[in-house]
Order: sequence, then structure tokens, then C-alpha cells
Amino acid sequence: MTHPLIRRLNDEFNWPLLNTMDEVTAYTQTPGFHVLFVPGDPQRNLETPDVAVILPELQMAFQGRFDCAVVGDAVEEEVRDTTKVFKTPSLIFYHEGKVIGALPKVRDWSEYVERITQVLNLPIAAE
Repeated sequence: MTHPLIRRLNDEFNWPLLNTMDEVTAYTQTPGFHVLFVPGDPQRNLETPDVAVILPELQMAFQGRFDCAVVGDAVEEEVRDTTKVFKTPSLIFYHEGKVIGALPKVRDWSEYVERITQVLNLPIAAE
């Protein structure tokens, strides 16, 4: 059963729940910046609900410079393996199909702001 704070991301904020790698690929390859929230097991990891509350606040603080989706249980392990971001909960940043950064575990607000600013300001190589 999904934690209510994770369900809120899908129900209240209309963030997609990605349940297949095809969905992950299609979502992350669209133009712009994307964040995948990889929640992990909220029953074992007490940081997961915290990140589920923090991420919408970060998206607002960054004035929608990135969109967000939740990685479903069915593909969570594969996403962690392909991105090499093994700790959960984690935020994995993409730009047009490429992983450009990650923030595993809960952070202080100032660290989130600093690290996300760095990720969003990385020079993006043209294909």
C-alpha cells in the first residue's frame, strides 16, 4: 500500500506515477528538466514521507523550472540500477533523457537549494 503522502503527489499534484521503464524513458526524454522521486519503502525508511512533502515545496521555490514524477515500485530497482543512485528516498534529475544529478536521502533546505541550483545551471551539451 502506498503511503498517503506519496499518493498525494499523484492525486493532488497530478504527478505521473511511472510503472514501466518505457514510461520512465518517455517522461525523462521530453524537453526540459525532470525530477524522478524514488521513494523506497516508506515503512522501513522514515525519510520517504519527508521528501514527499519537501519536493513540491522545492518545485514551487524553483518556480516550476522542473517537473516531477514518482517512480513506482515495479521499476524502482531498475531505475536505481541504471542511474547508480542506490540510496532512497532520492531525487534524480534529468535533462532531455540524461541523468544530470541526484540528491539521495533528506537534506537541509539550504543544501537542497544550493545543489538544485547547481544542477539546473550545469552547461547542457547539445546533441
